[in-house]
Amino acid sequence: MAETLIIPQATDRRTVYESLIPQIAALVEGEPDLVANLANIAAALKEAFGFFWVGFYLKKDNQLVLGPFQGPIACTRIGFDKGVCGAAYTRRETILVPDVEQFPGHIACSSASRSEVVVPVFDQAGKVTMVLDVDSDQLNDFSETDAAGLERIAAIITNL
Repeated sequence: MAETLIIPQATDRRTVYESLIPQIAALVEGEPDLVANLANIAAALKEAFGFFWVGFYLKKDNQLVLGPFQGPIACTRIGFDKGVCGAAYTRRETILVPDVEQFPGHIACSSASRSEVVVPVFDQAGKVTMVLDVDSDQLNDFSETDAAGLERIAAIITNL
């Protein structure tokens, strides 16, 4: 297990993801505890990118429940029909939101959140088990580069 991350001083996120993804894979390799792994992944993403909020909502019964995260306090429970997290879970696809105020049904867990990207995480059988949620306090802060990088991280979780 690594105790530190090596984060390149790059200005483009693609380079940071390319460095970070193998480090995350090594960080969780051989660790069977899901909560510990999700906590370390959230911390690694926060450290690497300085995102305003990054964390996981796990499917429990008929809703998404807050899991490990980094950032300000957050909504504890989200219905499958609510907000960006619920939409990503229900649609089974990554959702990029350049301006959360323009997303119908957005849940304002923090008024400082301005843009968001949410990635569904699947189990080996192809069922969505959780979502990876990343918020920024800047408008239009996420791109397809973030979506692709976060989807690669979600795939690491699928294979745990």
